[in-house]
Amino acid sequence: MNQREAHDEPRVSDFHSTADDLVERNRRVADIVKTPGMARAPSRHVAIVTCMDARIDPLAALGLSVGEAHIVRNAGGVVTDDVIRSLCISQQLLGTREILVVHHSGCGMCGLDEAAFSKEMEERFGERLEWPIGSFADPDNDVGASIATLRASPFIEHDTAVRGFIYDVETGLLNEVPTTA
Repeated sequence: MNQREAHDEPRVSDFHSTADDLVERNRRVADIVKTPGMARAPSRHVAIVTCMDARIDPLAALGLSVGEAHIVRNAGGVVTDDVIRSLCISQQLLGTREILVVHHSGCGMCGLDEAAFSKEMEERFGERLEWPIGSFADPDNDVGASIATLRASPFIEHDTAVRGFIYDVETGLLNEVPTTA
């Protein structure tokens, strides 16, 4: 009897992971998705900040193609320091001049109890979170606050057009959040 049979524990090398599957898929589509000669700068000069929710395909939802926009995603589509860093680079090095902030219906960050989540993470990992969680009570209000944050940032060009929307995951439609300029 070998050691594996004695312990009846599978080795990591015995698993076919999702990453392995995705690498195989990539090999099948590489000729279709490669972009030789395409400019690094987005051709529509727009950057979109949105949630990482797997139900959202920002390019498809906005009728865009690869190469037309920068997409910055995180949990909740929250405007964090790192989002501002990415947008600053997008503007200064790659010429974007318009920003869309897109939250969505049914977001897990909406109504998340930050204190409970923080406590759970500290108990689980033995460390306090050192970064803001970024939950919000109302997506419309958070979009408005995100726009205000972007407009107030010294690292975002002052003449940048910034607009906000809520994407409805049930209908696929965008609804603009009215804000004051």
